[in-house]
Amino acid sequence: MNKLLYTGIAIFFAFSFFVFGWLSHSAYMPGKRIETSSLLDKIKQEKRLNVVLLNAPSTYYIGNEGPQGFEYDLLKAYADHLGVKLNIIPAHTVKEALRLSSNPNVHITSASLAKTPSREKLYHFGPSYFEVQEQVICNRGMLGSSKFPRDVEDLEGLTIMVGDDTSYSETLKKLKEDGFDINFTTSSEYSTEELLEMVAKHEIDCTVADSNIYALNLKFFPEIALAFSISGREQLAWLLPKDAKKLEADMYAWLNDFNQRGKITELKDHYYSYVLFFDYYNTKMFYKRLKSRLPKYKKYFKEAGTRFGIPWTLLASVSYQESHWNPRAKSFTGVRGLMMLTRTTAKILGVKNRLDPKQSIVGGTRHLNQMIKLVPKSVEGENRLKFALAAYNIGMGHIKDARELAKKLGLNHNIWSDLKIVLPLLSQKRYYRNLKYGYARGAEPVKYVEAIYNYKDILEKYEKEKALEKENPSPAKKVLTKKKKSVKKSVSKKKSTKKKSKKKTTTTKKKS
Repeated sequence: MNKLLYTGIAIFFAFSFFVFGWLSHSAYMPGKRIETSSLLDKIKQEKRLNVVLLNAPSTYYIGNEGPQGFEYDLLKAYADHLGVKLNIIPAHTVKEALRLSSNPNVHITSASLAKTPSREKLYHFGPSYFEVQEQVICNRGMLGSSKFPRDVEDLEGLTIMVGDDTSYSETLKKLKEDGFDINFTTSSEYSTEELLEMVAKHEIDCTVADSNIYALNLKFFPEIALAFSISGREQLAWLLPKDAKKLEADMYAWLNDFNQRGKITELKDHYYSYVLFFDYYNTKMFYKRLKSRLPKYKKYFKEAGTRFGIPWTLLASVSYQESHWNPRAKSFTGVRGLMMLTRTTAKILGVKNRLDPKQSIVGGTRHLNQMIKLVPKSVEGENRLKFALAAYNIGMGHIKDARELAKKLGLNHNIWSDLKIVLPLLSQKRYYRNLKYGYARGAEPVKYVEAIYNYKDILEKYEKEKALEKENPSPAKKVLTKKKKSVKKSVSKKKSTKKKSKKKTTTTKKKS
């Protein structure tokens, strides 16, 4: 009996080991491994990347040509790399973006978020893609007074507001704990961009913003000014779910490659390069002339833009850079009109009267269109327009020279961010003496193109705000419109009463 029992036990254990071994083998054999799908696998299977994106100029907004923004473009490129659709969940403040990041269906949260020690305890950060500094931004009108702060101690007594749950509120709290007398308030209602606008209108004295956000908004709010930097260098990064190791590894590899191919530099150049050429007075004058001069010629820019397939806002910006929208403008070299055409160019383009606004705009647009066609096909997208604008300013021959020089210097001759490094070299003998078209003031087309794109951005934002205001007028405007209508009514009533009394008088005279 004992022998049978021992045999049974031995058979049971042998069978158990066999089953265990078979299951283990199946689980770990290549191709048969039992494992749960990673987040990256799920994204690829569902063909959708869910991203919380801060709706702001520094991250994501709807422009004239659809979705735009530095972080949007970066994430769109990553979604294209994965072969999936970018699904955007918009947030309007940093606080809202952080709240939405806890949703299990969210794969990435992008809101110009700095990696701070306190945030790293709460959230899981992916790769860094930008380096910034926190800056104190104040109203420009304070510059001439003792109120304009130059360091942290000067913040005493100023009205300061920052966004709730931002890295700026963290910084100011720490400074207060360190003994600095800073009275500031936090708001969950306003975005950093809205607070910058409040500074521009002097509704508050100062706010704090990252250097990239300040740079982007300077052209829209010329009344803001940088006081001083309040932090060291900080890294901006995306938030990822904690169980996203495979996704994180893929992002690091992709971002490294994207950076090495010069694509990050291209994006930075597109969104931030104009800051180097920012001119407070010119920007102020541009805002004034948007209201006083542009309306007279807007119709012609739109007609020419439609006819030649070029954004009318770009044409208007070229014209402003050329003539400040003065149809009788004239340079010492003899170029004239809204688009500043030479006599020879005007003749070739069929422009009989350079001082006629419509003829000048059509002629100038046709000339720019010719430049676009002459740009080599290897130059793509927005680079193509920028090359054409530079040629409009300096001539296509010098653009060809710059492209050849870029190749010799190991730069990419098909992208504007590299070409604009080379163009200024055309004024140096050691470079231009070996080039076909020789000397050129190469720094000029660089400033020219950057200024035009600066004006274009301002104009498009201005037009968008005007359209929104028309759709949803503010209560103050509604009252003003009502008043105007009632004034018009009373004026027309008085006029009709006068006419009636005149008629009566005339009739009475005739009778008598």
